[in-house]
Amino acid sequence: MTTALAALLAVCAAQEKPRPLLRDFLGINGHTVQFRPKLYRPVCRLVRDYHPVEWDLGKDSDFETTFPFARNRVDWSRVYGSWVAEGFEIDASLMFANFPKEAWKDPARDARAYGRAFAKAFGPSSPAKLVASAEIGNEPGFYPDAFYRTIFEAMARGLREGDPAIRIATCAATAGKSHDYAKSLECVKGLEALYDVINVHSYAELEPWPTWRRSFPEDPRLPDYLPHVRRVLAWRDAHAPGKPVWLTEFGWDATTKENEKTGDFTKWVGVSDEQQAQYLVRSTLLFLMLDLARAYVYFFNDEDKPSLHASSGITRNFEPKPSYHALAHLMKTLGDFRLARVRENRPGELCVFEFSHESDARRRVLAVWSPTGSGRKAEARVPLEGARLVRAERMPLAAGEVPAAAVPVRDGAAAVPLEETPIYLVLER
Repeated sequence: MTTALAALLAVCAAQEKPRPLLRDFLGINGHTVQFRPKLYRPVCRLVRDYHPVEWDLGKDSDFETTFPFARNRVDWSRVYGSWVAEGFEIDASLMFANFPKEAWKDPARDARAYGRAFAKAFGPSSPAKLVASAEIGNEPGFYPDAFYRTIFEAMARGLREGDPAIRIATCAATAGKSHDYAKSLECVKGLEALYDVINVHSYAELEPWPTWRRSFPEDPRLPDYLPHVRRVLAWRDAHAPGKPVWLTEFGWDATTKENEKTGDFTKWVGVSDEQQAQYLVRSTLLFLMLDLARAYVYFFNDEDKPSLHASSGITRNFEPKPSYHALAHLMKTLGDFRLARVRENRPGELCVFEFSHESDARRRVLAVWSPTGSGRKAEARVPLEGARLVRAERMPLAAGEVPAAAVPVRDGAAAVPLEETPIYLVLER
């Protein structure tokens, strides 16, 4: 079978299989002892943790781990146990950010031993049953490609030995050349038996330094937001068909503070709280259109700092931002639904996505919005195709009663006030 034929068959299979339910798709990025599971449970049930390897090993790669305790005495059974008790499924990103190449005394031996110990202590088959999946590295761009492959192969083998049921993911990957924030998928080519998931990060960056300006998710000018994900999916179809792809980081910074007067971020550009909420929700809906299995929002909390990745939280000092309320409403509205079809996807004009309930064929929801970033308002005529409009809701930005949208129905079609804030039409056939 040729590579082109294999890719075509993979695409056809992806088109035929049902999309994931939203509750099995949307996740949040947390961080160790800082994450508050009760606070974030209304938003999702999937959580990704930045798990520092050096907390477990210190500066000695051959340190004999003492799980469930990290070497710095953090009790992972208490940390992760509190998350699982709230119903979260945990993906641990085993980070090497503060573990330089030179720290590995015997890279293959020590990485394998660490992976084995981690999976044995925390994997789905362990008595604790705390961690469902593990990523081998977050963004280990400072590791040379050959060295990352050595660590990846050894740690993957160790994870498999420790618990065959734990799902193994790559670090943040790219279909192109390796760079500071992602490793080329060529680094793991040929090792398909050792991993289960391909991992990708993507941000809607329109301009690089010094502004790091991000745009709205549907912006056709973006070179590396949806296009980056599509390139990774195409690589998967050609070289690792059937492997799920997880988008484990996407997000926008939204701060109330003025820019810093000195330093690297004087010209940095964020978005408003309202835009962050709009763009996170709209991105989630767009990602459901692709053949992604999961998407994790970056980040859970921030301290309202006006710089890159420093105001990406859906809470600010653990107080919900508008994005928190918007995502919680999205989960409440569509958690038991999956994308059935894309009715309209016209850049700069109109998006209408139709969702079907997991078990009740009579129940449908339409998400309608203007795929723009200019504050555009218009009206869209949306055929109901014989269904009855039960209610129309505007994506909320605050706690309390969800704002209703005035949507008159004429001649079997809804006249929807078109905004950049999604409106949900709840239907019944």
